[in-house]
Amino acid sequence: MWVSSGSHPHKSRAIFQAAGIADSRVYLDYRATDTVTNFTTLVRVFQQQQLQHIFLITSDFYMPTAKAIATLILGSRGIAFTPRAVPSNQTQESLLHIIRDIARSLLWIVTGHTGASLEPTLVYPPHASRSIHSR
Repeated sequence: MWVSSGSHPHKSRAIFQAAGIADSRVYLDYRATDTVTNFTTLVRVFQQQQLQHIFLITSDFYMPTAKAIATLILGSRGIAFTPRAVPSNQTQESLLHIIRDIARSLLWIVTGHTGASLEPTLVYPPHASRSIHSR
């Protein structure tokens, strides 16, 4: 299990322990500052582990953006994914936001840079949680 961003490490570990998942199978990664860097920081790790398929688990709010980014970032490295949305009470992100993150993903594919450092408003709120589970 790879958890990127979101809950405090103690809370994340407690959730997986309650589900009977050993700590040795849970990897917490807090390098990402937004959904694009979530994928770009972890895709290298997935490649090193020779993962060919992952389950992408996130809220239904983030899922359209996450799927668009995953298609580009993971797809550019030959990694397939299966999306699994968790219901929330939020409306989906705006189309403009999704298009912006698609452009940032394409920028990363071409240049290796996400553009996250160009504008502080690209960073998601600290409570935003996105999880990635490998299979």
